[in-house]
Amino acid sequence: MDSNNPFFDNIEKKTNVKKEDILEIANSVSNANFSDPKVVRELIARIGNTAGVPVSKEKEEAIVKAITSGNMPSNLTSLSKIFGPKR
Repeated sequence: MDSNNPFFDNIEKKTNVKKEDILEIANSVSNANFSDPKVVRELIARIGNTAGVPVSKEKEEAIVKAITSGNMPSNLTSLSKIFGPKR
């Protein structure tokens, strides 16, 4: 990954997550087994902690189920239903 790409600077500005942390997480998942719920839970916890965003057990379970079953949404509307607040 090109760490000089302005994409990472934009993410850093919007999320207050350091570019180095983003790249470290991205590199750590390059060979991850996303069919293993334990691996997915560890990744969710790591991203949540890095971003300073708490992830409820309910939301964690929905994310784990979507990833391990291979049913990740392909558009932002569907994705926002998983990650967005409950109404």
